[in-house]
Amino acid sequence: MSITRINIGPIHPSTHGVCRLVVDVDGDTIVKVEPHIGFLHRGVEKLVENRMYMQCPPYMEKLDYVAPMSMDDLYVGAVEAALGVEVKERAKYVRVILLELQRLASHLFLIGSVGNDLGLMFTMFMWAFKDRDLILKLLEEATGQRMFYVNMRLGGLVNTLPKDFEEHTIDTLEGLEKRLKKYQAFLEKNPIFIERMKGVGVLKKEDAIDLGVTGPVLRASGVRYDVRKNNPYYVYRELNFSEKVLYDGDNLARFRVRILEMYESMRLIRAAFEKMPEGDEKGMPIRLITPKAKNRIVVVNREVPRGEGLIYMVADPEKAYRLSIRAPSFINLAALEHITKGARIADLFAIFGSLDLVMADVDR
Repeated sequence: MSITRINIGPIHPSTHGVCRLVVDVDGDTIVKVEPHIGFLHRGVEKLVENRMYMQCPPYMEKLDYVAPMSMDDLYVGAVEAALGVEVKERAKYVRVILLELQRLASHLFLIGSVGNDLGLMFTMFMWAFKDRDLILKLLEEATGQRMFYVNMRLGGLVNTLPKDFEEHTIDTLEGLEKRLKKYQAFLEKNPIFIERMKGVGVLKKEDAIDLGVTGPVLRASGVRYDVRKNNPYYVYRELNFSEKVLYDGDNLARFRVRILEMYESMRLIRAAFEKMPEGDEKGMPIRLITPKAKNRIVVVNREVPRGEGLIYMVADPEKAYRLSIRAPSFINLAALEHITKGARIADLFAIFGSLDLVMADVDR
Protein backbone atom coordinates (compact mmCIF):
# COMPACT_ATOMS: atom_id res chain seq x y z
CA MET A 1 0.00 0.00 0.00
CA SER A 2 1.34 3.40 -1.03
CA ILE A 3 -0.31 6.24 0.93
CA THR A 4 -0.46 9.76 -0.44
CA ARG A 5 -1.64 12.61 1.77
CA ILE A 6 -3.78 15.31 0.16
CA ASN A 7 -4.73 18.60 1.79
CA ILE A 8 -8.20 19.84 0.76
CA GLY A 9 -9.29 23.25 1.99
CA PRO A 10 -9.95 25.44 3.77
CA ILE A 11 -9.76 27.46 0.56
CA HIS A 12 -11.69 25.05 -1.61
CA PRO A 13 -15.06 25.55 -3.41
CA SER A 14 -16.73 22.69 -1.52
CA THR A 15 -15.41 23.62 1.94
CA HIS A 16 -16.33 27.32 1.64
CA GLY A 17 -13.19 28.50 3.41
CA VAL A 18 -14.24 27.07 6.77
CA CYS A 19 -13.19 23.40 6.77
CA ARG A 20 -9.95 21.58 6.02
CA LEU A 21 -9.83 17.90 5.18
CA VAL A 22 -6.58 15.95 5.36
CA VAL A 23 -7.11 12.90 3.13
CA ASP A 24 -4.92 9.81 2.92
CA VAL A 25 -5.40 7.89 -0.33
CA ASP A 26 -4.10 4.68 -1.82
CA GLY A 27 -4.35 5.33 -5.53
CA ASP A 28 -7.84 6.85 -5.81
CA THR A 29 -9.20 4.99 -2.74
CA ILE A 30 -9.69 6.89 0.49
CA VAL A 31 -7.93 5.35 3.47
CA LYS A 32 -8.61 8.09 6.01
CA VAL A 33 -10.23 11.53 6.17
CA GLU A 34 -9.37 13.81 9.07
CA PRO A 35 -11.49 17.00 9.35
CA HIS A 36 -9.77 20.08 10.78
CA ILE A 37 -12.23 22.59 12.21
CA GLY A 38 -12.12 25.89 14.09
CA PHE A 39 -11.97 28.32 11.16
CA LEU A 40 -15.36 29.79 12.10
CA HIS A 41 -15.24 29.58 15.88
CA ARG A 42 -16.83 32.51 17.77
CA GLY A 43 -17.39 31.15 21.27
CA VAL A 44 -21.18 31.42 21.28
CA GLU A 45 -21.60 29.21 24.37
CA LYS A 46 -19.41 31.59 26.39
CA LEU A 47 -21.08 34.70 24.98
CA VAL A 48 -24.45 33.38 26.18
CA GLU A 49 -23.10 32.91 29.71
CA ASN A 50 -22.27 36.63 29.91
CA ARG A 51 -25.55 38.11 28.70
CA MET A 52 -29.13 38.19 29.93
CA TYR A 53 -31.40 35.49 28.55
CA MET A 54 -33.20 37.36 25.80
CA GLN A 55 -30.12 39.20 24.61
CA CYS A 56 -28.84 35.91 23.19
CA PRO A 57 -31.17 34.75 20.34
CA PRO A 58 -29.23 36.76 17.70
CA TYR A 59 -26.06 34.83 18.63
CA MET A 60 -27.89 31.50 18.44
CA GLU A 61 -29.27 32.18 14.97
CA LYS A 62 -25.75 32.56 13.60
CA LEU A 63 -25.02 28.92 14.52
CA ASP A 64 -27.03 27.72 11.53
CA TYR A 65 -27.28 30.50 8.97
CA VAL A 66 -29.21 28.19 6.60
CA ALA A 67 -31.97 27.56 9.18
CA PRO A 68 -31.51 30.32 11.79
CA MET A 69 -35.05 30.24 13.19
CA SER A 70 -34.57 26.61 14.25
CA MET A 71 -31.65 27.51 16.53
CA ASP A 72 -33.54 30.54 17.86
CA ASP A 73 -36.43 28.26 18.77
CA LEU A 74 -34.11 25.73 20.43
CA TYR A 75 -32.55 28.37 22.67
CA VAL A 76 -35.80 30.15 23.55
CA GLY A 77 -37.34 26.74 24.36
CA ALA A 78 -34.54 26.14 26.86
CA VAL A 79 -35.11 29.55 28.48
CA GLU A 80 -38.87 28.89 28.65
CA ALA A 81 -38.16 25.57 30.38
CA ALA A 82 -35.82 27.26 32.86
CA LEU A 83 -38.21 30.11 33.68
CA GLY A 84 -41.37 27.98 33.64
CA VAL A 85 -43.00 29.97 30.83
CA GLU A 86 -45.87 28.29 28.96
CA VAL A 87 -46.20 28.82 25.21
CA LYS A 88 -49.58 30.19 24.11
CA GLU A 89 -51.76 27.67 22.32
CA ARG A 90 -51.99 29.60 19.06
CA ALA A 91 -48.27 30.36 19.21
CA LYS A 92 -47.53 26.62 19.19
CA TYR A 93 -49.23 26.29 15.81
CA VAL A 94 -47.57 29.39 14.41
CA ARG A 95 -44.15 28.18 15.54
CA VAL A 96 -44.71 24.84 13.80
CA ILE A 97 -45.70 26.63 10.59
CA LEU A 98 -42.64 28.90 10.64
CA LEU A 99 -40.24 26.12 11.64
CA GLU A 100 -41.48 23.83 8.87
CA LEU A 101 -41.15 26.68 6.36
CA GLN A 102 -37.59 27.05 7.61
CA ARG A 103 -37.03 23.31 7.11
CA LEU A 104 -38.27 23.62 3.52
CA ALA A 105 -35.86 26.49 2.86
CA SER A 106 -32.99 24.49 4.36
CA HIS A 107 -33.69 21.33 2.37
CA LEU A 108 -34.08 23.35 -0.84
CA PHE A 109 -30.59 24.69 -0.18
CA LEU A 110 -29.29 21.12 -0.16
CA ILE A 111 -31.22 20.10 -3.29
CA GLY A 112 -29.78 23.09 -5.12
CA SER A 113 -26.25 22.40 -3.93
CA VAL A 114 -26.15 18.67 -4.65
CA GLY A 115 -25.62 19.14 -8.38
CA ASN A 116 -22.73 21.52 -7.76
CA ASP A 117 -21.13 19.12 -5.28
CA LEU A 118 -21.20 16.43 -7.96
CA GLY A 119 -19.88 18.79 -10.63
CA LEU A 120 -22.99 18.07 -12.70
CA MET A 121 -25.31 20.98 -13.26
CA PHE A 122 -26.07 24.58 -12.35
CA THR A 123 -29.69 24.25 -13.53
CA MET A 124 -30.81 22.46 -10.37
CA PHE A 125 -29.13 25.11 -8.26
CA MET A 126 -31.05 27.93 -9.95
CA TRP A 127 -34.39 26.10 -9.82
CA ALA A 128 -34.13 25.21 -6.14
CA PHE A 129 -32.89 28.62 -5.08
CA LYS A 130 -35.74 30.29 -6.92
CA ASP A 131 -38.20 28.24 -4.84
CA ARG A 132 -36.14 28.82 -1.70
CA ASP A 133 -36.49 32.54 -2.32
CA LEU A 134 -40.29 32.18 -2.30
CA ILE A 135 -40.09 30.49 1.11
CA LEU A 136 -37.76 33.19 2.42
CA LYS A 137 -40.25 35.82 1.26
CA LEU A 138 -42.95 34.11 3.35
CA LEU A 139 -40.66 34.13 6.39
CA GLU A 140 -39.86 37.78 5.74
CA GLU A 141 -43.56 38.52 5.50
CA ALA A 142 -44.15 36.84 8.87
CA THR A 143 -41.12 38.19 10.74
CA GLY A 144 -39.98 41.36 9.00
CA GLN A 145 -36.52 39.92 8.28
CA ARG A 146 -35.22 37.95 5.32
CA MET A 147 -32.40 35.92 6.87
CA PHE A 148 -31.93 36.35 10.62
CA TYR A 149 -35.39 36.56 12.13
CA VAL A 150 -35.01 36.74 15.95
CA ASN A 151 -38.78 36.20 16.03
CA MET A 152 -39.11 34.00 19.12
CA ARG A 153 -40.18 35.50 22.42
CA LEU A 154 -40.93 33.83 25.72
CA GLY A 155 -44.40 32.31 25.41
CA GLY A 156 -44.88 33.21 21.76
CA LEU A 157 -43.46 35.31 18.95
CA VAL A 158 -42.52 38.91 18.21
CA ASN A 159 -45.04 39.44 15.39
CA THR A 160 -48.52 38.17 14.69
CA LEU A 161 -49.05 36.57 11.29
CA PRO A 162 -50.10 39.00 8.53
CA LYS A 163 -53.70 38.96 7.42
CA ASP A 164 -53.16 37.17 4.08
CA PHE A 165 -50.29 34.98 5.23
CA GLU A 166 -52.23 31.71 5.10
CA GLU A 167 -53.41 32.34 1.55
CA HIS A 168 -49.91 33.30 0.36
CA THR A 169 -48.38 30.26 2.05
CA ILE A 170 -50.86 27.74 0.63
CA ASP A 171 -50.42 29.15 -2.89
CA THR A 172 -46.63 28.93 -2.57
CA LEU A 173 -46.76 25.36 -1.29
CA GLU A 174 -49.01 24.23 -4.15
CA GLY A 175 -46.48 25.48 -6.69
CA LEU A 176 -43.55 24.06 -4.75
CA GLU A 177 -45.13 20.61 -4.50
CA LYS A 178 -45.56 20.41 -8.28
CA ARG A 179 -42.00 21.56 -8.95
CA LEU A 180 -40.56 19.25 -6.32
CA LYS A 181 -41.84 16.27 -8.29
CA LYS A 182 -40.11 17.68 -11.38
CA TYR A 183 -36.88 18.09 -9.44
CA GLN A 184 -37.00 14.44 -8.42
CA ALA A 185 -37.62 13.30 -11.98
CA PHE A 186 -34.91 15.61 -13.34
CA LEU A 187 -32.26 14.28 -10.96
CA GLU A 188 -33.24 10.64 -10.62
CA LYS A 189 -33.50 10.10 -14.38
CA ASN A 190 -29.97 11.41 -14.72
CA PRO A 191 -27.72 8.31 -14.92
CA ILE A 192 -24.66 10.24 -13.74
CA PHE A 193 -26.50 11.50 -10.65
CA ILE A 194 -27.64 7.98 -9.77
CA GLU A 195 -24.19 6.50 -10.34
CA ARG A 196 -22.58 9.11 -8.10
CA MET A 197 -25.18 8.72 -5.33
CA LYS A 198 -26.47 5.13 -5.25
CA GLY A 199 -24.34 2.76 -3.15
CA VAL A 200 -21.86 5.56 -2.34
CA GLY A 201 -21.08 6.64 1.22
CA VAL A 202 -23.02 3.81 2.85
CA LEU A 203 -23.65 4.18 6.58
CA LYS A 204 -25.12 1.01 8.09
CA LYS A 205 -27.82 1.16 10.74
CA GLU A 206 -25.62 -0.21 13.54
CA ASP A 207 -22.81 2.21 12.68
CA ALA A 208 -25.18 5.17 12.53
CA ILE A 209 -26.37 4.39 16.05
CA ASP A 210 -22.83 3.85 17.35
CA LEU A 211 -21.60 7.11 15.83
CA GLY A 212 -24.52 9.08 17.27
CA VAL A 213 -25.58 10.78 14.04
CA THR A 214 -29.06 12.29 13.94
CA GLY A 215 -31.59 13.75 11.55
CA PRO A 216 -31.90 12.71 7.89
CA VAL A 217 -28.46 11.05 8.05
CA LEU A 218 -29.71 8.70 10.78
CA ARG A 219 -33.14 8.06 9.27
CA ALA A 220 -31.63 7.29 5.86
CA SER A 221 -29.86 4.37 7.58
CA GLY A 222 -33.12 2.85 8.79
CA VAL A 223 -33.34 4.26 12.33
CA ARG A 224 -36.77 5.55 13.34
CA TYR A 225 -35.77 8.51 15.46
CA ASP A 226 -37.16 11.99 15.04
CA VAL A 227 -37.59 14.33 18.02
CA ARG A 228 -40.94 15.48 16.61
CA LYS A 229 -42.17 11.88 16.97
CA ASN A 230 -40.12 10.45 19.85
CA ASN A 231 -40.31 13.50 22.12
CA PRO A 232 -43.13 15.62 20.63
CA TYR A 233 -43.23 19.34 21.32
CA TYR A 234 -45.68 22.08 20.39
CA VAL A 235 -48.51 20.41 18.42
CA TYR A 236 -46.69 17.75 16.37
CA ARG A 237 -48.65 14.98 18.09
CA GLU A 238 -51.98 16.68 17.26
CA LEU A 239 -50.90 17.06 13.64
CA ASN A 240 -50.11 13.32 13.37
CA PHE A 241 -46.52 13.84 12.35
CA SER A 242 -44.92 10.85 10.57
CA GLU A 243 -41.14 10.41 10.44
CA LYS A 244 -39.56 9.51 7.10
CA VAL A 245 -37.20 6.53 7.07
CA LEU A 246 -35.22 4.75 4.34
CA TYR A 247 -32.85 1.83 4.69
CA ASP A 248 -30.02 1.98 2.13
CA GLY A 249 -27.91 4.42 4.13
CA ASP A 250 -26.16 5.84 1.04
CA ASN A 251 -25.98 9.31 -0.51
CA LEU A 252 -29.15 8.69 -2.50
CA ALA A 253 -31.11 7.63 0.60
CA ARG A 254 -30.00 10.75 2.46
CA PHE A 255 -31.14 12.86 -0.50
CA ARG A 256 -34.48 11.07 -0.78
CA VAL A 257 -35.23 11.31 2.96
CA ARG A 258 -34.99 15.08 2.72
CA ILE A 259 -37.36 15.11 -0.26
CA LEU A 260 -39.86 13.03 1.73
CA GLU A 261 -39.47 15.37 4.69
CA MET A 262 -40.35 18.31 2.46
CA TYR A 263 -43.65 16.70 1.50
CA GLU A 264 -44.34 16.04 5.19
CA SER A 265 -43.45 19.64 6.10
CA MET A 266 -45.96 20.92 3.55
CA ARG A 267 -48.63 18.62 4.96
CA LEU A 268 -47.89 19.79 8.50
CA ILE A 269 -48.16 23.45 7.51
CA ARG A 270 -51.54 22.93 5.88
CA ALA A 271 -52.81 20.93 8.86
CA ALA A 272 -51.57 23.58 11.30
CA PHE A 273 -53.47 26.31 9.45
CA GLU A 274 -56.63 24.19 9.52
CA LYS A 275 -56.44 23.44 13.26
CA MET A 276 -54.97 26.70 14.52
CA PRO A 277 -57.22 28.31 17.17
CA GLU A 278 -58.10 31.98 17.43
CA GLY A 279 -56.21 34.09 19.89
CA ASP A 280 -52.92 35.86 20.31
CA GLU A 281 -49.49 34.47 19.50
CA LYS A 282 -47.37 37.36 20.74
CA GLY A 283 -44.81 36.60 23.42
CA MET A 284 -43.58 38.59 26.40
CA PRO A 285 -41.96 41.96 25.56
CA ILE A 286 -38.33 41.91 26.60
CA ARG A 287 -38.62 45.15 28.56
CA LEU A 288 -41.21 43.60 30.91
CA ILE A 289 -39.30 40.42 31.69
CA THR A 290 -37.88 39.94 35.17
CA PRO A 291 -36.33 36.48 34.85
CA LYS A 292 -36.47 34.20 37.83
CA ALA A 293 -35.34 30.68 37.06
CA LYS A 294 -37.68 28.01 38.43
CA ASN A 295 -35.65 25.07 37.14
CA ARG A 296 -31.93 25.12 37.83
CA ILE A 297 -30.97 22.54 35.20
CA VAL A 298 -32.83 22.05 31.91
CA VAL A 299 -32.27 19.85 28.88
CA VAL A 300 -34.25 20.73 25.76
CA ASN A 301 -34.09 19.13 22.33
CA ARG A 302 -35.62 19.97 18.96
CA GLU A 303 -35.56 18.40 15.49
CA VAL A 304 -33.72 21.06 13.51
CA PRO A 305 -33.17 20.49 9.75
CA ARG A 306 -29.73 18.89 10.25
CA GLY A 307 -30.72 16.59 13.10
CA GLU A 308 -31.27 16.72 16.82
CA GLY A 309 -30.30 20.03 18.39
CA LEU A 310 -29.95 19.82 22.16
CA ILE A 311 -29.21 22.41 24.85
CA TYR A 312 -28.05 21.66 28.38
CA MET A 313 -28.38 24.76 30.54
CA VAL A 314 -27.65 25.56 34.16
CA ALA A 315 -29.90 28.54 34.88
CA ASP A 316 -29.28 31.56 37.06
CA PRO A 317 -31.87 34.26 37.77
CA GLU A 318 -30.81 36.60 34.95
CA LYS A 319 -28.58 34.58 32.61
CA ALA A 320 -27.27 31.11 31.96
CA TYR A 321 -24.54 30.03 34.38
CA ARG A 322 -23.54 27.33 31.88
CA LEU A 323 -24.83 26.47 28.44
CA SER A 324 -23.75 23.57 26.24
CA ILE A 325 -25.05 22.80 22.75
CA ARG A 326 -25.15 19.39 21.09
CA ALA A 327 -24.97 20.55 17.50
CA PRO A 328 -26.11 18.07 14.82
CA SER A 329 -23.54 19.19 12.24
CA PHE A 330 -20.66 18.58 14.66
CA ILE A 331 -21.78 15.01 15.36
CA ASN A 332 -22.49 14.23 11.71
CA LEU A 333 -19.11 15.61 10.63
CA ALA A 334 -17.44 13.32 13.16
CA ALA A 335 -18.87 10.37 11.18
CA LEU A 336 -17.24 11.50 7.93
CA GLU A 337 -14.08 9.42 8.44
CA HIS A 338 -16.11 6.22 8.86
CA ILE A 339 -18.42 6.90 5.92
CA THR A 340 -15.67 7.79 3.45
CA LYS A 341 -13.30 4.93 4.21
CA GLY A 342 -12.87 2.84 1.05
CA ALA A 343 -14.67 5.35 -1.17
CA ARG A 344 -13.11 6.94 -4.24
CA ILE A 345 -11.53 10.36 -3.85
CA ALA A 346 -13.89 11.63 -6.58
CA ASP A 347 -16.85 10.79 -4.33
CA LEU A 348 -15.53 12.63 -1.27
CA PHE A 349 -17.58 15.78 -1.74
CA ALA A 350 -20.67 13.89 -2.81
CA ILE A 351 -20.52 12.23 0.61
CA PHE A 352 -19.54 15.45 2.38
CA GLY A 353 -22.45 17.28 0.75
CA SER A 354 -24.95 14.52 1.62
CA LEU A 355 -24.32 15.20 5.32
CA ASP A 356 -25.67 18.75 4.81
CA LEU A 357 -23.24 20.40 7.20
CA VAL A 358 -23.18 24.01 8.34
CA MET A 359 -19.74 24.78 9.68
CA ALA A 360 -20.88 27.54 12.04
CA ASP A 361 -22.90 24.81 13.75
CA VAL A 362 -19.70 22.77 14.07
CA ASP A 363 -17.52 25.66 15.28
CA ARG A 364 -19.60 26.93 18.16
